[in-house]
Amino acid sequence: MSDIRKYAMYASLGLATVGFAAAGMGKLAGVEQLHMSFAAMGLPIWFGYFIGACELAGAIGIWIKQLSISAASGLLLIMAGAAYFHVVYDAVANAIPAVILALFLINIIVNRRRDVVI
Repeated sequence: MSDIRKYAMYASLGLATVGFAAAGMGKLAGVEQLHMSFAAMGLPIWFGYFIGACELAGAIGIWIKQLSISAASGLLLIMAGAAYFHVVYDAVANAIPAVILALFLINIIVNRRRDVVI
């Protein structure tokens, strides 16, 4: 892996970890603003806590080489749901953080694919 590609992947890992760990801990702590989107879509309250736990687990899992692709793929699905929410229920511009995090995750998946031998 070239130096630029390696540094880009580690930057993506770091930034994605901060974003998902913060969001996951906030949802698990019951921060009302982080749960309002689930209520707007008519989803049960427990679903916000489930997504928070997934985000926190994914933030850890992307650092483990054997789990990295699976964790990033799961988080990518969550970001697809977040982008859908903002496009349908909110201002489209509010989907930008989800899209940026999705790009970080795609970078992780592409680079980890080269590292992991199945």
